[in-house]
Amino acid sequence: MRKIWQIGVGILGCSGLIVWISHTLPSIPVPSRATIASPKALPTNSLHYQVYQLPQSEVYTLTLDATRYPVQVGISKRTNSLAQFADREDAIAVLNAGFFDPVNQKSTAYITIDGQQVADPHENERLTQNPKMQPYLNQIFNRTEFRRYQCGQRVQYAIAAHQDAIPSDCQLVDAVGGGPRLLPTLTASEEGFVDAATGRDAIGMNQPNARSAVGITKDGAVVLVMVAQKPEMPTASGLSLSQLAGFMKGLGVQQAMNLDGGSSSAMLYQGRLVYGKLNENGKPIQRPVKSVLMVKK
Repeated sequence: MRKIWQIGVGILGCSGLIVWISHTLPSIPVPSRATIASPKALPTNSLHYQVYQLPQSEVYTLTLDATRYPVQVGISKRTNSLAQFADREDAIAVLNAGFFDPVNQKSTAYITIDGQQVADPHENERLTQNPKMQPYLNQIFNRTEFRRYQCGQRVQYAIAAHQDAIPSDCQLVDAVGGGPRLLPTLTASEEGFVDAATGRDAIGMNQPNARSAVGITKDGAVVLVMVAQKPEMPTASGLSLSQLAGFMKGLGVQQAMNLDGGSSSAMLYQGRLVYGKLNENGKPIQRPVKSVLMVKK
């Protein structure tokens, strides 16, 4: 099979000098550690997997023509590994998605699959009955979500607040809540993730960490992103939310939202599973998750 590779060097936002290595043939494995950023335009006619080496992180991205490869939402009654999701759903790509409570394994985000709401944060008593969370519940119940619409014969994707209206000519097929919105603007305080008055910062937005995110380009391509920490600096690597937003903007993403990060961050592509969070010894932390974004065969 013919291989198609692109190699280049560039400057990307706040991330400094990075190098990219990529391919557009999904059947070809990609090296786990490229030494190198972004082409000026991302292809939208195929699956396009890339590994980026940044000074403080290793970033995995999958860009796809989402009309040809629909991005779907998956959920499990009990938390599962990404490999279990992939086996169950016959998926070629899986990215961890919505926030959940690892104690009771209930979602803290709204989730819709095939037009039916299958998770409601109101039903998570550890969220709704937590006195510390009471001031933020209204914001939590209206956090950002990634949506897939069916608009006649056309599939359309959007990043919107939960209470935003569905377009009149469309039906909501899938949705998974996350947040905050990263692009076009960062909305951490509006969504209850941070509180300047109390100093509360539920996701350490200004600290480097493992992260997961999803974005949409001007052309409608969907970009899945997973930020991994570096083994040589496991407790001081990753990206802050503003750095993640800058990185995705540099890829041509116009709309983007943060997903569950830290120990939940993981991406599977073509059977290869990569974890984002490392322990103090530089070893991957493998946490099963509640929901995922996935691309099926």
